[in-house]
Amino acid sequence: MKTELKQYTVAELCDGFVYNELEEKGLYGLSGRLTIQPEYQRNYLYAEDNGKKEVAVIDSVLKKYPLGLLYFNRLADGRLEVLDGQQRITSLGRFLTDKFSVMSNELPYRFHALDKAERELIENTTLLVYECEGTESEIKQWFQTINIAGIPLNEQEELNAVYSGPFVTMARSVFSNSRNSNVQKWGAYVRGSVKRQDFLRTALEWVSHGRVEDYMQSHRRDTQIDELQSHFNDVIAWVESIFADYYKEMCGQKWGQLYDQYHGTPYNQREMTRKVAELMRDPFVNNPKGIFEYLLGGEQDARLLDVRVFDDATKRRVYKRQTEEARRLGKSNCPLCAEGHEARRTKIWGEQEMEADHVKAWHNGGSTTEDNCQMLCVTHNRAKGNR
Repeated sequence: MKTELKQYTVAELCDGFVYNELEEKGLYGLSGRLTIQPEYQRNYLYAEDNGKKEVAVIDSVLKKYPLGLLYFNRLADGRLEVLDGQQRITSLGRFLTDKFSVMSNELPYRFHALDKAERELIENTTLLVYECEGTESEIKQWFQTINIAGIPLNEQEELNAVYSGPFVTMARSVFSNSRNSNVQKWGAYVRGSVKRQDFLRTALEWVSHGRVEDYMQSHRRDTQIDELQSHFNDVIAWVESIFADYYKEMCGQKWGQLYDQYHGTPYNQREMTRKVAELMRDPFVNNPKGIFEYLLGGEQDARLLDVRVFDDATKRRVYKRQTEEARRLGKSNCPLCAEGHEARRTKIWGEQEMEADHVKAWHNGGSTTEDNCQMLCVTHNRAKGNR
């Protein structure tokens, strides 16, 4: 791969700069010769957190701090695209076009409100740029290599770079666009940041059944994303058809996997909604996030709920009481042994040889309280629990 070191002023780099408010990205610089955010680049992130990072870029220029090297990719027709530095260039372009303010003398100023000397200082600041020329695979590999500083690329951002093309372009326009009117609804079920590709990642995981990279590779040249959108919407519509009420614990669930496993099972929405409400109120359920999978699975795996167990003090009291009564009656202190085989009918088990059990099972409404606790020998307790 060929490289050439060049210098550009901020004014040159930002000549012809346009910021697309809808897609939230800088488009062009160098009088249209420079594409600031190629499709393999991430979204513009420096405006997040009240714009602290983009303000820091301008402060650095005003204080004559170096902004670091930039890397451009030179295309066959002579045009350039930003390989590394789009966040910094977009920050500069946004400031020069009065998109945000910086503090000067304890007052906020947009670019055109600064005095002439400060404006010229910013415009005449020189930035060093490596212009690179190579094959697509070389450029993509280098893009991944140099993007290890600043805000690191996450896995989906890297995959967007590796498999850039019409499919990624269209997918990002839907699932990476914070101005998409559906984002608020999706955010009830999908955790993460639209700009950091978390919604796109989720949609891809659902449609590919976890084989995201294979799916992106297979569909890289596709000019439509109908399957991706339809499957994503089908999963959310399925969840809403089963659970009428919304709970914050629904956000971030593995809905795609649950859909694959259970979407062929019929459910009564009214009953499911009622059971969710009951379990949400149950003081013995320690993991309310597990309620939805527990109900979808037919209430078979109570481990999903992390039901509160009997504490050690309760177990000691129940063991003492049972053992004293067993000795008085000449029976085993395990109630099931006392009713069973002759060899164990009178056996007194040690406390460490016994486990606490719900007399009335929790899933049948039994509470995790001392009056519903009994101590069983390990063998009987585990056999009872497996039935």
